[in-house]
Amino acid sequence: MSNLQLFAIGVGSLCLICGILAVLLVIADRYLNDYGECKISVNDGEKELNVKGGSSVLTTLKDEGLFIPSACGGRGSCGMCKLQVDAGGPPVLPTEEPHLSKEEMADNVRICCQIKVREDMEIRVPEELFSIKEYEGSVESITDLNHDIKLVRFALPEGEELNIIPGQYVQLQAPKYKKNPEPVYRAYSVASDPLDKTHVDLCIRLVPNGICTTYVFEHMKEGGPAVFNGPYGDFKLSETDKEMVFIAGGSGMAPFLSMLAHMKNEGIDRKVTYFFGARAKRDLICLDEMKAFEEAIPNFTFVPCLSEADPDDNWQGETGLVTTVMEKFFDDLSDKEAYLCGSPGMIDASVVALTGRGMKEENIFYDKFA
Repeated sequence: MSNLQLFAIGVGSLCLICGILAVLLVIADRYLNDYGECKISVNDGEKELNVKGGSSVLTTLKDEGLFIPSACGGRGSCGMCKLQVDAGGPPVLPTEEPHLSKEEMADNVRICCQIKVREDMEIRVPEELFSIKEYEGSVESITDLNHDIKLVRFALPEGEELNIIPGQYVQLQAPKYKKNPEPVYRAYSVASDPLDKTHVDLCIRLVPNGICTTYVFEHMKEGGPAVFNGPYGDFKLSETDKEMVFIAGGSGMAPFLSMLAHMKNEGIDRKVTYFFGARAKRDLICLDEMKAFEEAIPNFTFVPCLSEADPDDNWQGETGLVTTVMEKFFDDLSDKEAYLCGSPGMIDASVVALTGRGMKEENIFYDKFA
């Protein structure tokens, strides 16, 4: 056996041991450490919670009916679940540091999925989050938009309504199943017409081994139960009359379906060009819906583009990366706004392309779901 093989085996064994130790530490902390009952004072005593210690602040508040935005479902990768912790929190953890500025750390802002309730705490929660509700609805329909994206329509409980601002998102629960030992939440932009207050439409793309997408694609059934909470997010159309550029890919189509429905409903005639990126023709979605919006909204143009068009596609449209195609249409974006939805990588590339054409960063709007 070569030295290289021995080195590889040694590194692999070390990684395995470290992984096992990390799991054992998590299990020990959860089941062996008893933190007893703790009190959480919210907003200077506006709300007092008596809770069992040991879980993350995010999970503890959720169990008490107080829902904090978390696009990644508590994995610590999105940095959205920020709360001010004035007392009872441990020192800032390495997993929090990438998501917090020096000013935020000075103001006791924390990533609440990363800190656990181990003693009495004092926290501050934005007032608007007290109105967030959880709904126990049902799955009304599941439609294949293409080979790896489904449009799922959820019905709210009878008599309930959900008021959505186009661009907002909800958190969908994946319940316990064979590969998921406990319920988890994932964030999805709402795709439905905001005038329909009794349904929520979500575009859900299959992520290999993803907890929630695996549940949706392999276990969710029409007529079955569904739990979700919201709405969340500040991603929405501005109230200016600036020309707009939309950029999306894959399931990033969702918020723009809602925004365009709103523009149609309200007769908003701001000029907008929507660039939608896909690899091949089979990855495109909602082409009929986009054609209908082009007919209903006078100044709306939809530009689908393929980065890896298959010869059999016989594609006559735009080709290349979505950002490159956008740059072909605009030389100067200094007086325009942009709205983005997609992977963090696509959003980062779009910001570079837009600012490179003169767009101000304060005129670029998005929710970056990790």
